[in-house]
Amino acid sequence: MSITKDQILEAFAAMSVMEVVELIEAMEEKFGVSAAAAVVAGGADAGAAAEEKTEFDVVMTGHGDNKVAVIKALRGATGLGLKEAKAMAESAPVAVKEGISKEEAEALKKDLEEAGAQVEIK
Repeated sequence: MSITKDQILEAFAAMSVMEVVELIEAMEEKFGVSAAAAVVAGGADAGAAAEEKTEFDVVMTGHGDNKVAVIKALRGATGLGLKEAKAMAESAPVAVKEGISKEEAEALKKDLEEAGAQVEIK
């Protein structure tokens, strides 16, 4: 059975970045080659895919059953007024903060979840 180039590309597209990295390492070992030249030829996008993410967005997907507590948590986290925080809570899904550190994102997620909100970090 012969596998086509398109089938291989589809398999790559379905893989996570870490799976691709492991596959490249296995190919380097099996064939005794280095993929360093391929990365240079691939341009900046190939190197950027392997970099660790440093900025995160906190997205509230729902306010849960305790909307008042969530509004209070939003006000504390964002400095918004009561009207703006209420509007934010009611417009979920909504980005609460964008481009923040992982630690800040996790702390904000914890605070909002303790208040009853459903939250994702992206």
